[in-house]
Amino acid sequence: MKKLALALSAVAAMAALPAAAQFQKPEDAIKYRQSALTVMAAHFSRIGAMAQGRVPFDAATAAANAEIVATMSRLPFVAFVDGSQGGKAKAEIWSDRAGFNAAASKMQEEVTKLAAAARAGNADQVRAAFGATAGSCKACHDNYRSQ
Repeated sequence: MKKLALALSAVAAMAALPAAAQFQKPEDAIKYRQSALTVMAAHFSRIGAMAQGRVPFDAATAAANAEIVATMSRLPFVAFVDGSQGGKAKAEIWSDRAGFNAAASKMQEEVTKLAAAARAGNADQVRAAFGATAGSCKACHDNYRSQ
């Protein structure tokens, strides 16, 4: 687990670099953000399976996945740089940057609450936090993601 945390910390540190230094081509930015969101979704869905009762609740598994989701939630947004329109990103991301940033912040706040609930090991708290987090994801997708 410590190795995973170290690796995720290194990735998060890379996200702090100026966007221009990270993405030589618009396709690089698109691939980066889609990859980060894919990893985040995979770990979020594992928590969802527990929250929805499809698999038994396991506090340690929920906490581990929630920590990954929390780390990943900070990564994709550096890749929404000017000139990187495309992929599943709607043009509204660039025309309504303040709204998009607010939606990203809201999702990150909800993910932080989810991680705290998962660390506490309470299935009911995880279910409630999962629902709120899923709602923040859906709100952003509804406004800023092409299906």
